[in-house]
Formats: sequence, structure tokens, C-alpha cells
Amino acid sequence: METSSAISIGSCLKEHQKIYKEWFNIADSDGDGHVSGNDATKFFAMSKLSRQELKQRQGFLGLAEFIIAMKLVSLAQEGHEITSDLLKGSIDMKSVEFPVLEGLENVVSKQKSSKTNVDVEDNVVTQPQVTAKAPWYKSKSIIKPQVNVVTIVDGLKRLYTEKLKPLEVTYRFNDFASPVLTNSDFDAKPMVMLLGQYSTGKTTFIKHLLGCDYPGAHIGPEPTTDRFVVAMSGPDERTIPGNTMAVQADMPFNGLTSFGGAFLSKFECSQMPHPVLDQITLVDTPGVLSGEKQRTQRSYDFTGVISWFASKCDMILLLFDPHKLDISDEFKRVITSLRGNEDKIRVVLNKADQVDTQQLMRVYGALMWSLGKVLNTPEVVRVYIGSFNDKPINEAAVGPIGKELFEKEQNDLLADLMDIPKKACDRKINEFVKRARAAKINAYIMSHLKKEMPTMMGKSKAQQRLMDNLEEEFGKVQREFHLPAGDFPSVEHFREVLGGYNIDKFEKLKPKMVQAVDDMLGYDIPDLLKKFRNPYD
Repeated sequence: METSSAISIGSCLKEHQKIYKEWFNIADSDGDGHVSGNDATKFFAMSKLSRQELKQRQGFLGLAEFIIAMKLVSLAQEGHEITSDLLKGSIDMKSVEFPVLEGLENVVSKQKSSKTNVDVEDNVVTQPQVTAKAPWYKSKSIIKPQVNVVTIVDGLKRLYTEKLKPLEVTYRFNDFASPVLTNSDFDAKPMVMLLGQYSTGKTTFIKHLLGCDYPGAHIGPEPTTDRFVVAMSGPDERTIPGNTMAVQADMPFNGLTSFGGAFLSKFECSQMPHPVLDQITLVDTPGVLSGEKQRTQRSYDFTGVISWFASKCDMILLLFDPHKLDISDEFKRVITSLRGNEDKIRVVLNKADQVDTQQLMRVYGALMWSLGKVLNTPEVVRVYIGSFNDKPINEAAVGPIGKELFEKEQNDLLADLMDIPKKACDRKINEFVKRARAAKINAYIMSHLKKEMPTMMGKSKAQQRLMDNLEEEFGKVQREFHLPAGDFPSVEHFREVLGGYNIDKFEKLKPKMVQAVDDMLGYDIPDLLKKFRNPYD
């Protein structure tokens, strides 16, 4: 909503100014004395005015401009049209009542609760710190204030910061496996990633799910999507470049900076207001091509990016069509990079109405045979058959039985997708526990390699020997600590990363850190689950 300097802050009663000041502090999320455009949009949305009435204001709002904007909101709620005459003073602004903001009481109570917790934290007497190589160790005499935990996600944030993150940082887990998590990673909406060769209908699937086009979408028979596009909820229809997305603190994409500018130039966000995107975020990927030439032309680590997104996603859809059942070398590498996330994979046989019933039966069998060679799992992966686009089903090809089958399969897939938000909290816990176990194994490996290094001479030769026999060293760690072999990282990837480090600089095993993670897995997380319910129920 646009404001005018013709109305001053003096046109507000003093007792009203105090309340508006409190509201301003709530809207000012970063506490810098200004309300940004995004913060203003979120705050003013509680007025339930239409988007036309709430015109996006460019720049920042100071306190005076914020008060003016709130008065204009109140006038708009009363039915006044915001005109230039009104802005010039045709109405006594002092007499304007507070606007009606739905849900403001909940926001105020949450902030007061948070402030009370911060005050407790400020009043804690700081004890002398114990000097140690690992700054995460604190003296037992230090009083540590409890973080205000009101949901399971809050509890996971606290456990990560206090117990898991110190272990990850000490043993460089962020370099060997996954970047350090931020609050935005915990708060992010569930994500669904679409993978497949070009022209299998990935972008069309998203368009069909949303029921409309989304910014930046382009559909064609040629490889049209040449970048990673994240479709997510936003106040306006717009696209945001990848470099901008990667540095935004409220977005869960900070970890993508490790793939460099070459990738970020092929990454963008497509924002639009949509009820489906309010619940889930959709990730469209470039079509996987076949042939060595196409693979070598990529200027970034394609499979590495896919693996990063796979660890963040709640569901991965592999799309095929009846005429593209072959799994190319690159597609095989992509599917292999999903290792550890097999439970998230769903297969979609798209454009199935392009063949008749008899051909479809043969296509289905050929698809299962191809997948069986790549997925390497005894379980049968779930396959959805249908034609996921806005065109009517080709009943002449599939017949009435095929049409009924497609409709049931489509309903099953949509129900599976819409069920994701309910399972999102369980998924976060599952991924958190998986990460904690991986971080423990990483610590055991690092400390073991450090222990195998000589104290004085021949360090270079010893490091080379350890890297050459890395699989054997993994076996020693597994036997010493009784760990499952399936939880160990890829030997090739670990060796590749290890080549850039000096093993002698690694930390020795710190049993207290490992024990803290064990306690977290054995006691803290179960207690958290008993105390709080799933916030998505």
C-alpha cells in the first residue's frame, strides 16, 4: 500500500503511537529499524484486504510511514477508496481507529514468549570459559539457559546446535557429506523433485498439478528446461536468480553455493501465490541427456546437485514415457546418486495414453526390467501410470478400462503428493537421525585415519597408503565400533575429498562429543516426540 508524506506521524494520538510502535517492532523481523517489502507484505496480509488494495510498496518503511500505512489499511477496511484527496487530508487521521488484523494476538503472544526467554538468557551470569581446542566444550559449572521449544522443529534446531553441529564441525562433515544446516533448512516447506530425460513431461506435470503456468516455465519437444527451477509460494509472480536465492537467509538453498557460479547461473526460483505451493515446493530439473558429449558439456557437478536436492526432498519423481524407457549413462549416474534416499523415489510412466493396452503392458514390463538393473533393491518401486497433462485421455488408444485405470492412478499420485505435508515432520526427524548417524561414522573414520598416521617421519607416504587402502580402513572402523556396513559413505567420493586434506591435521576421537550424539538419539529425540505433536496434523 503506497504511503504519502502529506500525512505525518503527528496525525496520530500518543497512546496510539505506542501500540503502533509495538506492531512496528513485530513487523521489523531483523530489528534494523525498517520494515522491508517482504515483511510489510506478510504483516499487512493479516488485514485480509485484496492484493489490489494492498499495493506493494518499494523500499523500506520507517515508523512514520508504517503508522501512515496502518491508518490507510484501516480506512480501506471501512470502505474508503484511497485517493489523492484523502492523502491530502480530507479525513481527520487522528480519529482513524486501529485496523483489524486477524491472527495478530497469536503473533504478539509468541513474540512476548520469545522475549521472556531472551531476557532469561541475558540475566544468566557468565562463567569463565574453559580454553580448549574445540570451542564447543563448556565447563559444567556454566548455567546454560534452555531455548524456548514449542514445536518438534524447534527441538530439532536446539539439539542440532547443542549436540550434533559441534561433532560435524570438528570432523569436517560439511566437506565430506553435507553442508552445515541453518534454521531455514528446518523451517523449509516439503520439497518434491522431478527427474527424467528430456521431453518426458516434467514441466507439464508441474503445470498440470498447479492448474496454470508458472513464471519461467517453457514447454516443448526439444530440451527446453536447461536449468534447475524451484517453484515455490510467494507474494507476487516473479523469478529470482540463483545467486540471489543462495544468499537469502530465509531460503534453504545456502548449501548450493558450494557448486559455484556455473551452477547458480543455471538455477532460479519461480515464485507465485498458489494454494498448492503454500504446502509444498516443486523442483524442476534439466532433462537428462544420453551420450558422452552432453555429459562433458555440463559446467557443474550435475549429479552432485541432484544428490544435494535428494537429501532435502520429501519425494523424488522419476518420469518416463513409453518411447524413452532406455536409461542412459548419465541417467544411471543420477539414479545412483540417489543412494540412501530410495524410500523417497516414485516412478511415473507418463504419456501412457500414447500406446494401446497391449503395448502398455509390454512397456511396463520393460520399464521394471530397466529399473531393476539400476536401483539394486529387492523391493518393487511404486509406479504410477497415466497421462499427466491438461489434454483429455486418448480413450481410442487405451479404451474405457485404460481410462479408468489412468484416473485411479492419477488420484493415487495426487493423494500421495497432498499427504506430504502431514508426513513432513516425520520426514525431518528421519533425515535428522540419518544425518546424526552419518556424522558419527564420519567422526570415527576421521579419528581412525588420524590414529594411523605416524608421529614424526613418513607422513606423506602413510597418507597415500591410507587413501589407497581406504576400503580396508573402513572395514577396520566397522569392526572396531560395530557399525553397519550400509551406513558408510562411498569409498570413491570419500577418497576424492580426502585428497585435498592433510590427515595429520584431523582431530582425535572425542568420546564426549560422540556420547552427546548417542544421548540425543537415545533419549532427547524420543522425549521430544512424546512431548509434542506433529505440527502438520
